[in-house]
Amino acid sequence: MDSIISKIRKELEDNSDSKTRETSQNFFKEPIKCYGVKSAIVGRISRDYYKALKNKSKSEIVELCDILWQSGYIEESFIACNWSYFIRKDYTPGDFKIFGKWIETYISNWASCDTLCNHTLGEFVEMYPEFLLRLKSFAKSDNRWMRRASAVTLILPARKGRFLTEILEIADILLLDKDDLVQKGYGWMLKAASQAHQQEIFDYVMRNKSMMPRTALRYAIEKMPKELKERAMVR
Repeated sequence: MDSIISKIRKELEDNSDSKTRETSQNFFKEPIKCYGVKSAIVGRISRDYYKALKNKSKSEIVELCDILWQSGYIEESFIACNWSYFIRKDYTPGDFKIFGKWIETYISNWASCDTLCNHTLGEFVEMYPEFLLRLKSFAKSDNRWMRRASAVTLILPARKGRFLTEILEIADILLLDKDDLVQKGYGWMLKAASQAHQQEIFDYVMRNKSMMPRTALRYAIEKMPKELKERAMVR
């Protein structure tokens, strides 16, 4: 398995360039560790090397993901996210602990957080909705990425109209959060939910707009009609 990781790292190094490395940092307030490889190339590397894992067990693939996460490189985290999503048909309830560990231990930027949570963890909670209760505990964490994860995990289910009750409960927990990346995360969740439940989300915003941080509010109403946006923005 070490040979696969070594080959991936060699290919990432071969495809890195200084301009991409410099511009990548511009998207983040916190420092990131990156090779400087364009996202399309990272995706291609991820898919190519996953084909070499067809005879590997799920546990072996998860172990490889863990090794990739440990490096701290953002490109390696994206490959780990992709691979953990590729094995989605084999998810079991015990996987939640693994995914939670990755968030709590390894994630240090919004892009890795969102890539893992939108797809891998989002798919997981659709399969096992009993774990929505655990997302609420994430929302109460001291770790900013756990709190953001509680919201962004529900982006794709929200667009399908799912889990409105839990979405509003998580928004309640995060409502006064002072971290702008958490505010953006739960605002994004509300925006996604508004695609299927516009009136419910609008009513929620109107009830809470006097307390809701402006960042979260703007995200939440972004997809709404102009007249609703105007009403929501009046303090």
